Amino acid sequence: MKLILLSLNHAPEKTGIGKYQGEIAQWFAQRGHDVTIVTAPPYYPEWKISEGYSGWWYKREKLDGTEIYRVPLYVPKNPSGTKRMLHLLSFAITSFPVMLWLALRKRPDAIMMTEPPLMAAPATLFSGLIGGARTYLHVQDFEVDAAFELGLLKKPWLKKCAFWLERKALNAFHCVSTISPNMRKKLLDKGLPESKTALVQNWANTNMFDPAKGEGKWKEQLKQDPNTILVVYSGNLGRKQGLECIVEAALLLKDEHHLKFVVSGDGAGREDMIKAAEGLNNITFLPLQPFDDFVHLMIAADIHLLPQKAGAADLVMPSKLGNILASARPVIVGAAEGTQVHEAVQGCGLSVEPENANAFVKAIKILANDKKLREAMGEQAAKRAERDWSKQSLLLKMEEMLSQ
Repeated sequence: MKLILLSLNHAPEKTGIGKYQGEIAQWFAQRGHDVTIVTAPPYYPEWKISEGYSGWWYKREKLDGTEIYRVPLYVPKNPSGTKRMLHLLSFAITSFPVMLWLALRKRPDAIMMTEPPLMAAPATLFSGLIGGARTYLHVQDFEVDAAFELGLLKKPWLKKCAFWLERKALNAFHCVSTISPNMRKKLLDKGLPESKTALVQNWANTNMFDPAKGEGKWKEQLKQDPNTILVVYSGNLGRKQGLECIVEAALLLKDEHHLKFVVSGDGAGREDMIKAAEGLNNITFLPLQPFDDFVHLMIAADIHLLPQKAGAADLVMPSKLGNILASARPVIVGAAEGTQVHEAVQGCGLSVEPENANAFVKAIKILANDKKLREAMGEQAAKRAERDWSKQSLLLKMEEMLSQ
C-alpha cells in the first residue's frame, strides 16, 4: 500500500503527537508499505526549531525506512492564541505544494492526515482528489473546540464560522478516527455518521515500563531517604494543561518533608513554573529526559500527576496516560466526573477537580499515607495498560482501516 502521511509533528520529537506519528510511520514501513511523510522540522515541546533543521527551507530526508519532506514553519517563542493560529496556518500553506506534487508523482492509495492542524485539510482533500487516493483523518486534538474552551479565541461570530468550516472539512474525509470514546462521540455530535468514524487510541509501549527495570540513577539522585515519596509529572510543560496547581500543591505541602515533587519536561510554561516555585525546596525541575532515563523516572515515581484545564478533559486524551499506567504506579488526574479521562483511571488512580490545588493535595496525602493502596492501584494500572493500550493491536486496527 502506498501511503502519504501529513502531520505537523513527527520524529525525532520525543513527546506528544510527534512520538506517535514517528512510531506509526516506522511500523507501517516495517510491514512493507511505501510510506512518505510531509511534516515540519522538529520543534516540540521546546517551541524552538531543533539543531540541524531550518524553519525557512524545504528539506528531504530518510528515516526508519520512510521518505520525509520537511516544510518551512513559523514557530513563535511565546505561542499566544493569534501566534498559534499563524503557526498552524504556516504549515497548511507550505505543505500544500508538496502534497500536490507527491499526489501526482506517487499516486498513493491513501492519504492520512493528523489533526491538528485542521487548516491542512484542503491540502489533503485536494491531493486525494487529484491523486485518486482515499483520505483518512486522525484527530489527536479538537483544536477548534480547545481554542474556544481555553479562551484563545472568543468572538461568537468567529466561533460559528469556525465550527461550520470544521463540520464541512470533517465530512469531506472518507474516514475519521480519534483517540477516545468521548472524542468519537464528539465527532458524531459534529454531524459525522457512525459508519464513518472509528476509535484508535494512543498506545503505550507497555513492555518498556516493567518495574523490574528499576529506578536507575533516580534512586541515588532523588530518593536518598528510603521514606521519600516521589510525586512526578513528566511531559510537555505547556499552558493548556493547568500545571500551575503542581507548584501550588508543592507550596501547600512544603512542610511534609517526606514528599518530593519532580517536574520533568520542556515547553512554553516551564519558565513560569520555575519562577512560581522560587524558594521551594520540595520541588525539582528536570529537562526532557532520554528515553531510558525517562523509563526509570516513571518507575521511580510513587505517585504520578496529570493535571488538566477544566475544559479540556474530553477534548484531549493525554497521550502520556498509557505510559503512566504501564509503569504500575497510581496517578492523580484533574478531570471531572463523567469525562473520559476520569473513567480511564478508575481503580488505578484518583480523579480530582481540575485546576484545584487543594484537591490535588488531599489526593496526594491519601496515596502517600497508604502504601497498600498505592500498590493495589499500581497493579491495576499495569493490567489496564496491557489490556487497553497495546501498540500492536491498535496499529493493526489502523492498518485494516487504511487497507479498506
